[in-house]
Amino acid sequence: MPVKIFRLFSAVLLSVAVFSYAAEKPKSTPPPPQADPYTEIQPAAESLDLNMYQRIRDEGLNHSHIMEFASALMDGIGPRLTGSPNLKKANEWTRDTLTKIGLENAHLEDWGEFGLGWQQLNTWARMVTPDTAVLIVQATPWSPATAGPVTGDVAFVSIRDEKDLDQYKGKLAGKVVLFGAMREVPPVDKALFERYSDSDLEAIAEFPVTAGAGGLPPEMQARMRERQERLRLIDKVAQFFYDEKVAAVIEPSRDGKNGGGSGGTFFDDNGATLGRTPYIAEKRVKIPVVVAAIESYGRLYRLTQAHAPVSVEIDVDTKFTGEHEHGFNTIAEIPGTDPRLKGQVVMLGGHLDSWIAGTGATDNGAGTVVAMEAVRILKALDVKPRRTIRIALWTGEEQGIFGSKGYVTQHFGSAKLSTAPDQLALPEFIRRAAGPLEVKPEQKLISAYFNVDNGTGRIRGVYTQGNAAIAPIFAQWIAPLKDLGVTTITLRNTGGTDHLSFDAVGIPGFQFIQEMLDYESRTHHSNQDVLERLQPADLKQMATVEAIFVYNAAQRDQMMPRKPLPLPLQEEMKRAPLEGIFPGAVPPAEPVKK
Repeated sequence: MPVKIFRLFSAVLLSVAVFSYAAEKPKSTPPPPQADPYTEIQPAAESLDLNMYQRIRDEGLNHSHIMEFASALMDGIGPRLTGSPNLKKANEWTRDTLTKIGLENAHLEDWGEFGLGWQQLNTWARMVTPDTAVLIVQATPWSPATAGPVTGDVAFVSIRDEKDLDQYKGKLAGKVVLFGAMREVPPVDKALFERYSDSDLEAIAEFPVTAGAGGLPPEMQARMRERQERLRLIDKVAQFFYDEKVAAVIEPSRDGKNGGGSGGTFFDDNGATLGRTPYIAEKRVKIPVVVAAIESYGRLYRLTQAHAPVSVEIDVDTKFTGEHEHGFNTIAEIPGTDPRLKGQVVMLGGHLDSWIAGTGATDNGAGTVVAMEAVRILKALDVKPRRTIRIALWTGEEQGIFGSKGYVTQHFGSAKLSTAPDQLALPEFIRRAAGPLEVKPEQKLISAYFNVDNGTGRIRGVYTQGNAAIAPIFAQWIAPLKDLGVTTITLRNTGGTDHLSFDAVGIPGFQFIQEMLDYESRTHHSNQDVLERLQPADLKQMATVEAIFVYNAAQRDQMMPRKPLPLPLQEEMKRAPLEGIFPGAVPPAEPVKK
């Protein structure tokens, strides 16, 4: 019990009182030493609580609240572009909702400055001549607004390299420019909604041993170089259009798998923006840009190719809400209870941000509400986990896994990245390391991170990211879940989302194998990414499975096994040819120094 010390006491009496209190205070037991997760011996057989499996299944499948979370997030808040007012609302709603369902320490963590805050208020366009027609369009993210409705003649512009700009100088003022090749629109003769067959899952489970393992294959390097050249050209094109006083730009939507990018479906993401980093104030796009459904774009394109007069009225109503907006992750916990293990953490999550064309339902509202429902299930069952369970809902994923990367850098470690000109042109998450990996003490306290970010399809298994030691563990975990369709363990890596931030610093990070459904064909970053595309039964299954994985990881005696700590500076050296092994080879002579 603390001792009250009044100001009228002398300094001597104060010293005596403090000394007496210290002498009487019981000594706290020092925390037990933490095991090194890189050296822990893993048992061959898992100790599974099948009664808890049953309780989690009952709560997750028969008493689910996942669609309530989904409607509140997708319908009540809507699209959640990084830096936008809607994402701020979503951060606050997830924090407050996690508190309401019983989690502790729910808070927002700042991962750093992002850039421009922006929102679309309204966008429309219509053809005026030679006929009137409604066009299906939306603003591309971070597009400036028009000064109210503007009308301009339509001009198609084809620019493949910088010298093509010359032919358009002095010819585009006040024009509505079509920028982008008209693509083929094949008939939709294959299903847009697909589930994995047994043979599909067998193919995923098979681990490909390739000659180029460990490095990027030449064809991938060539594609990356081509893409970077295209992006550099895009920046110059955007400035050219501004200098030429173009009224607005219309871009065609890309296609989806099996021809899904048709029938009024359009995709509005990084591929549609007229700039590499339009969210940075110094790199902002200065002219209004919209993306059009391919049928709307196609009619305008064909009229220009027939040299028929065609004009469009367009109104892009957007708003910038700040130039130096920060990004925040939502974090909350179920505290651990085991005196030896409660300082260790099992994490789960997904990214909260989305694009703007729909309401971000399958990407990644689904992953967000699955993680929220998983921890709700555990709280509803009053689970007292041995390790702390921490949910993290990331932002900035769509622009380069910024939120999870920032969190991992702040808490667990990082490696300095190359600042060579060719590397600066690449997205941060694929730039080459220029320094050793420096890990922080917290890095050894994270047992595993589980991520969901491939739409609304049910879980069929898990990617181990090449972690061979964990495969037999997961195989035992999923055996009681076979009737739910969870059957597949693969050593393959899968990329493109937040588990990579953890994997990069030596923490086991996993993405589940999910049914793709119509994710790649019509919902991924499209105007069809809305609540109607969610599959409630699949979401229930996902939350149930994730809750079981998280519970198992929290209860094990050992932390999850780890791959060797990444050593990014040594990767190229390890793949270099061995010296001195070719019979009779003579080393080249040293050049003569002048």
